[in-house]
Amino acid sequence: MPLDTPTDAAILDAVAAEQPDAVELLADLVREPSMLGQEQGAQDIMAGVFGAMGLEVDRFEVDLAAIAHLPGFSPPLVDYSGRENVIGISRPKGPVQARSLILNGHIDVVPPGDESQWTDPPFSPVVRDGRLYGRGGGDMKAGIVAYVAAMKALARLGWRPAAPVYLQSVIEEECTGNGALACLHRGYRADAAIIPEPFNHTLMTAQLGVMWFTVDLQGTPAHVLDTSAGSNAIEALFPIVQSLKRLEEAWNGADCRHARYEGHRHPINFNVGKISGGDWTSSVPAVARFDLRVGFFPGKPLEDVKREVEEAIHAGAPNGITATVSYGGFHAEGAVMDLDWPMMKSLSAIHEEITGSTIEHMASTATTDARFFVLYGDTPATCYGPEAARIHGIDESVSLDSLHTVTKVLALFIARWCGLERI
Repeated sequence: MPLDTPTDAAILDAVAAEQPDAVELLADLVREPSMLGQEQGAQDIMAGVFGAMGLEVDRFEVDLAAIAHLPGFSPPLVDYSGRENVIGISRPKGPVQARSLILNGHIDVVPPGDESQWTDPPFSPVVRDGRLYGRGGGDMKAGIVAYVAAMKALARLGWRPAAPVYLQSVIEEECTGNGALACLHRGYRADAAIIPEPFNHTLMTAQLGVMWFTVDLQGTPAHVLDTSAGSNAIEALFPIVQSLKRLEEAWNGADCRHARYEGHRHPINFNVGKISGGDWTSSVPAVARFDLRVGFFPGKPLEDVKREVEEAIHAGAPNGITATVSYGGFHAEGAVMDLDWPMMKSLSAIHEEITGSTIEHMASTATTDARFFVLYGDTPATCYGPEAARIHGIDESVSLDSLHTVTKVLALFIARWCGLERI
């Protein structure tokens, strides 16, 4: 970097000056209910933000035919027409002096659930006691805001990265990851990638694989005057779920445990997330359906996951019940991050400088888009983001002080990793 680059103190002062605009942008994004298939309002905001920053803006739909054959692809749940990824690209004007960087975040959010349980409407952001409340504020629009504010703080001082930086706002992290996969297919690669997921300033060192299943149960209808004449598809759920729970416990056993999860009480979780069935209260229900999410350790092949789960489903199905398994959504492999990667060491050191404490390591029991960079993109990647509460739940919130801390860490990381040049 040039000798007259801004000091760390100047960068941190610039981050502080950006904080009010950061909170305003976060509120604007939370007001957009960017659930599956409804992401474009929020993506319009992101395109406008990137453009106002003077970045090159790349907007593109996911090309299903182009990515369907790629490793990491997951069967989508809805059509991709009119749904775009948005990338803001910072390119140096001179020769690349340092290392390139991807800053990735997902714009999609999960549904709010029963809105009557929220203290305030889920898409009407409210700041109380240093926290911003609203669906998606923590998971993970605050992370997107943090990397935007970090870049804007450097620009406020008249500097920009001396290497390419790609700011990615992607769709479908919450169900397939195909948004991030489409970025890889489009050619986006870098020397490192950071995703500011809401993991409370911890450094992610591993993440589980995740797969979604849909199970259709077929029984025999009958009048309730003689229920033995039928096969109850809804009641068949109970022994099937018990069979799945036995498999879940086996995968959590010591002989199956991945080394990164040795200290975790119960890392593998199966979740029945949706149930439907029956058509008449006084009839034995002949059909039922449930959607299942399973986690599994890094290194476990996807085909083994499918085989073992299907075997557990069929083993639990009572006589007279036919179970048919289909797939849509996550086919996500697990991933492990190397603590010796230079980006991991640099991020850890900057966190310690800013917070005064050693960074904690976290092996995630969920999945993130980091897997695409690590497994398929030849790009070291991790997650490091703010503290959030009740994500996917009621009254989701994010700490604004935590958002400020993450922005400071990211700004210093960009300056040191990418180098700086005058705008």
